[in-house]
Formats: sequence, structure tokens, C-alpha cells
Amino acid sequence: MHLLNYNFVTREHHHFIFLRKPKMASAFIFLLIPLLFQFHSGECEAAIRRNYYSESCPRAEEIVKEQVTALYHEHGNTAISWIRNLFHDCAVKSCDASLLLEAANGIKSEKATSRSFGMRNFKYIEKIKAGLEKECPGTVSCADIVALSARDGALMLGGPFVAMKTGRRDSKQSYAAQVDSSIPNHNDTVSAVLSTFQAMGIDTEGAVALLGAHSVGRVHCVNLVHRLYPSVDPTLDPAYAEYLKKRCPSPHPDPNGVFYSRNDPETPMVLDNNYYKNVLKHKGLLVVDQQLVSDPKTRPFVEKMAADNGYFRDQFAKAFLILSENNPLTGDQGEIRKDCRFVNI
Repeated sequence: MHLLNYNFVTREHHHFIFLRKPKMASAFIFLLIPLLFQFHSGECEAAIRRNYYSESCPRAEEIVKEQVTALYHEHGNTAISWIRNLFHDCAVKSCDASLLLEAANGIKSEKATSRSFGMRNFKYIEKIKAGLEKECPGTVSCADIVALSARDGALMLGGPFVAMKTGRRDSKQSYAAQVDSSIPNHNDTVSAVLSTFQAMGIDTEGAVALLGAHSVGRVHCVNLVHRLYPSVDPTLDPAYAEYLKKRCPSPHPDPNGVFYSRNDPETPMVLDNNYYKNVLKHKGLLVVDQQLVSDPKTRPFVEKMAADNGYFRDQFAKAFLILSENNPLTGDQGEIRKDCRFVNI
């Protein structure tokens, strides 16, 4: 049997196309290949993926890591800021750097909302962006800077390495009006917090792991004093409450002053499972921290993470990755901002 003696048959919208000669079939296939390649390439361009900048800016991720590392050694708390940036950016509609926009040209900045209280170090994003613009002008998005700096910041704090995808694009608008409904209040119930994470595809186990980010950083006294005055919250360890009163001696702290308590007094700059050990001892700073222990949906995960730092790290990495991929702008959506603070003119 000789295969070349058989006609080639293709189906298109339920109609048959008969190609009587092998040469005609070869020509048809030859014309089809570029179309398939074009479709495949367009599909790839319209999605985030690993090593997105491998050709357009090969050192992009390395440059971000270099900048994050240098800033960490100069200002250690920047690493914590990067992690918080990722949550505040991605939880509000999309991982699109809308968080970074300043109030200008009719834009209301998300940074100016009450839920962004205490956020800082935005100016260092510009330093990272400048390094990337010098290497590859107009190529790397601010949204990817937010994601990659969070990944590298967590690593600097002793957290797990998370292999992130890139290719996000930047929003041309801010979503300040949606911040309050998208970002939980410091003292919202655990159910409200779980709902926020579930909206991004993060299950209860992942949400508990991400709250482990409370093992680093600090909380301003403004968000603590209602648990201390006029009477101490009975769910707080009494000795710990006395410690917190020394950190926050007034029931009416100045919100512009530097009055705070570390989330974890023992390892305040290490992303570890000590957070879970503390909440089991009734030493959680925020209401939601302590509710993780009292809620039957979350307590088993708290106990497991408190007992196994490796398990915490694995679950944190998985949930962190899902967070970083929430509804990104890709392809022809959005833009690549020249300055992360302003949309392109």
C-alpha cells in the first residue's frame, strides 16, 4: 500500500475539502502552518508565563532581585512592604499595579484610602523601575515589579522561593472606590477574611498560610487599643496584654506617630511559623489572628502549621502564587507604564 495514492481530506465547519493531489495537500499544509504559529504565538503573548522576559529583557528578574536585596540590607522593612503591596494590589480587582498610581489627572489613589494606612516604601519601587528602564526601556511592567519584589522580599525574610510567572500589564486606572470592599479591615472577622481570599481562588488552608505573613512587620497602636482599653479583650493572654499596654500606653494614639507593636516579638523579621505558635498562646495582635484559633474551620490548619514549619512554607508558597496570578491584565490590555506612579500620556 502506498500512502501517496490516497487523497487528503480535511473537515472545516462540517464541509469536506478534497485535495486530489499530494502537491496540493503539501501547499495547503504549508499555508496552514504560519497561521497556526501565529495563533499559538498570540495565545502565549496574551497570558502570563514563566520567563516571559527571557528574550525582551533577559536580566529582568535578576535586576529586581539585585535591587530588592540591596534595599533590604539598607532598609530591612522594605521586604515586608513588598509582601503587603502584592496583597493590596492583587486583591483589588487585578494584579495590575493600580495600587501605585498617584492622585493626578482625575485619578483617586488607592494609597490614600483608609485600608492603605501604614503602607510605605513606595518610593523604592521607583528605584527598581529605574534599574529596569536603564536595561530594557518600556519593557517590564510595574505590575510585574510588584509581584517579583514580593517574591524576593519574602525570600529575604527567610520565606520560600516562589517561581512566579510574568507578563502582567499595568492598569490605566485606579480602583480606590473598591478598596474598602476588597481589603479586609484589620479587625474583620475570620469569615470576612476567608471570603476575600476565596474570591481570588485561595482556599481556607491557603488563607491561613497567607495570614502567616503576620509573623513579620508591625501593627500600629491605632489598630490595637480597642483590645486593651477600656478593658482587656478576654481572648488576649493577660501578660501579653500588659506588654502591649507598654507599647501602646494611650487609648487614643496619634495615627501620625510611631506607636506600634511587632507582630512577633521573638522573630520579627523572619517569615516563619512562630505566628501560629503565638496565636495558640492567645498572643495574636489582631482580632482575625485570634479568631483563627476559635474558628473550627481554621484551627486545624493553625495547629498543623504551628507544628511544622515546612508545611507552612509549602502552603504559603502555593497560596502566594495564586494571589500573584489574580486576574492579571495581559496582551493588549493596559500598558507598560514609564513611571509606576502615573499612566502614560
